[in-house]
Amino acid sequence: MVELLLLCPQDEAEAVSDALIDDLGALSVSVEDADANTEAERALFGEPGMPAPRGGWDRSLVKALFDSDAAAQSATRTLLAQDWAGAVQMQGITELVDQDWVRLTQSQFAPVPVTPTFWVVPSWHEAPAEALKVIRLDPGMAFGTGTHPTTRMCLRWIANHAADRAVHWSRVLDYGCGSGILAIGAALHGAVGVDAVDIDPAAVQATEDNAQANAVRLRAGLPELAHGPYPLVLANILASPLKLLAPLLCSHVQTAGDLVLAGILDRQADELIEAYAPWLTLSVSDAEDGWILMTAQRPT
Repeated sequence: MVELLLLCPQDEAEAVSDALIDDLGALSVSVEDADANTEAERALFGEPGMPAPRGGWDRSLVKALFDSDAAAQSATRTLLAQDWAGAVQMQGITELVDQDWVRLTQSQFAPVPVTPTFWVVPSWHEAPAEALKVIRLDPGMAFGTGTHPTTRMCLRWIANHAADRAVHWSRVLDYGCGSGILAIGAALHGAVGVDAVDIDPAAVQATEDNAQANAVRLRAGLPELAHGPYPLVLANILASPLKLLAPLLCSHVQTAGDLVLAGILDRQADELIEAYAPWLTLSVSDAEDGWILMTAQRPT
């Protein structure tokens, strides 16, 4: 296998990538900042869930994999012959050493501590000796592996409040369940009647598979599965959908029940407080790396 490197200006990187993958036989294509780790590096900043303010870097390095040097050479000749590709520059073709890609990918995911005794552990790792509770979860198509601060904060809230509240968790709703990690975390801490819902069927399937792998019982399905009030409602999404979902999520919180929200940047706290004010009083209960956890309890 070989890697073809091409230097492109911002406005041609997408066209070059599309041509390589759609017409010229590339096995895969990636685009990187050609000026990364130099004084000319310019990061593309954007809000989570929103497009970046710029379409790409000033100079992009397009990397394309081919199964042979001949295929890469042929693709390069064809590409550079196009009128629109006049500013594209070939940087070279490099033969790649065979690697154990599965082992390499797995090495990037290590056990994640939520609390000193509660850990998220990939299936190929041994659980640490201090881990009294463990979620076995492998990276997959659905969001939620325990590595992101929003997920950790939600799991930490569950772990820290289970001692005095799990007895009341006769029903729990995980809205926007992704991998099902929050639903599984609640079940491991004593919750029963756990409903995990998501608009993505792949997330529903991932949740069912992960629940089985962790030997917990829950119901997973599309949002219409959720019905009636719950003592605990969890939603780790993003600020914009959380604002839109305010009346729905609040309607599912029973008297004396808890609402736990994540996916919120610290500067978005006031927006969420205002959006939920007609129903519940939100406050910030945790923060990590610029993200916050917001919670509310319905008065008795």
